[in-house]
Amino acid sequence: MRISLVASAFVAAIVGFGSTLALIVAAADAFGASQAQTASWVTAICLAKVFETGYLSWRYRMPVITAWSTAGAAVLAASSGFDMNEAVGAFVVAALLIIATGLFRPLTVLISRIPPSVASGMLAGVLVTFVIGAAGTIPVEPAMVLPLIALFLVIRVFSPSLSVLVVLVCGIGWVLLSGRIDNLPAPELSTLEFIAPRFSLQAIIGLAIPVYLVTMASQNLPGLAVLRADGFQPPTGPLLSVTGLFSLISAFFGAHTTNLAAITAAICTGPDAHPDPDKRWLTGPFYALAYLVFAVFGASLVALFALMPATLIALVPGLALIAPLANALALSLADDERRIAAIATFCVTASGISIAGIGSAFWGLCAGIAVLSAARLKPSA
Repeated sequence: MRISLVASAFVAAIVGFGSTLALIVAAADAFGASQAQTASWVTAICLAKVFETGYLSWRYRMPVITAWSTAGAAVLAASSGFDMNEAVGAFVVAALLIIATGLFRPLTVLISRIPPSVASGMLAGVLVTFVIGAAGTIPVEPAMVLPLIALFLVIRVFSPSLSVLVVLVCGIGWVLLSGRIDNLPAPELSTLEFIAPRFSLQAIIGLAIPVYLVTMASQNLPGLAVLRADGFQPPTGPLLSVTGLFSLISAFFGAHTTNLAAITAAICTGPDAHPDPDKRWLTGPFYALAYLVFAVFGASLVALFALMPATLIALVPGLALIAPLANALALSLADDERRIAAIATFCVTASGISIAGIGSAFWGLCAGIAVLSAARLKPSA
């Protein structure tokens, strides 16, 4: 057993969890979730990743690393006008759509036909609000925020994957040392809280469909590409079906969708994890073990985050989403013929408009498709 297998799995797990946990907390706050419901969300989604990664890696003998949908969480955190029960109903629908995509190949083909420029424009429109929000923390608490941003920029030169995690740890340390928190929360084991779903057309169109689309386009499809790039042949249907199934189960405890990881998966799928590709699947069980620990202590972590200042909670996800935003913008503008459609999608999504209770992500997608459809009216030469 090479130590690199264990190290790669644990680094991937810590980076994935620590760099975007604040985004989960922000999404829960957007729905008015209680601290217990937020803790249940974190616990359930961690347990889903434990079972998905452990089973799929063992079943197919390849490093199938799963993650929560960061893009989906960004869509949720940017939404408004929904409560937690409606959100759970949307999570259920999104999970069913992922299962259907895994079971019926035509759906996979249909999703792959969504122009990458339009899908990336929608994602960029969602992400930009968080990056702008991070910049907005500078005049609020410059003494804390500016050093953390400087630290982020320096660490990122040497290790992009660890930069946000370092900022999070140092930010929490700053808050504790400054005496802004009198008493730390007592350690407590996590519990799951059942949340009854409530289905509404507005939540399905405004939450479920955008979460499904960005999860498929920005995470599941790239996750499959990462595995293929390292010489593996992932079975698309079964992988999507299993992640969709556990997303469905965990949804009733407040968790949004899980999916194939891309960035953190690359830590586990390459030769740095193990020179023998046939041995790399062992990173899966160790990754699952790390998330089992996170699941057990999820309530304590959420309680700690609840004590953190709002500036830190806004800064960390904003910094974490800079690189995804840059990538989404690059993809959205790469196609000259679809650039205007991508910009229209981006602008409408970033506007944050809500029409008939349906959020801007859906309307941004509609705007992009409308621009593309109008362009096809031009007669060919």
